[in-house]
Amino acid sequence: MTAETMDAPRGGEMVESDFLTQLAAVIRAEDSYGQWDGKSDADLMDEFIVTKEERRDIPIIGDPDPDVMWRVGKFYDAVGLMIEKKTGCMASQMQKMSHEGFGRVVLIAGKLVVVSKHLRDIHRFGFESWAKLAEAGEKMVDGAASVIDTYPDAARA
Repeated sequence: MTAETMDAPRGGEMVESDFLTQLAAVIRAEDSYGQWDGKSDADLMDEFIVTKEERRDIPIIGDPDPDVMWRVGKFYDAVGLMIEKKTGCMASQMQKMSHEGFGRVVLIAGKLVVVSKHLRDIHRFGFESWAKLAEAGEKMVDGAASVIDTYPDAARA
């Protein structure tokens, strides 16, 4: 490691992103007792950042950690809410994961599948930086909005 990487915050500098704001709101929605009120959004979403070194150290043998499965669910919940904000069509997720860490997530708006993502090595789910986390979420939202624009009747059915 160089001196520059040691001084940089984990995940790099926090970026301005509607998606990251939504993801933090999804996480905060589960805090019914206000225990996270004093935490910053970066502190709440810290587990979404997984560096290359951390990824290498995570074993892929065994059942996925429940915390990782929670993170995957929150990520796609935030994608679904951003799709709804952007298009007016509610998009809800369905996911199926094997005990080996392989599976699929779909988001459905009306009768239309707007996101279909195969996941593997779910044990290592995370992003190297805040910018990559924001980019991944925003890219999915934009892709889903494009599908809804193409097939609006099915999405609103």
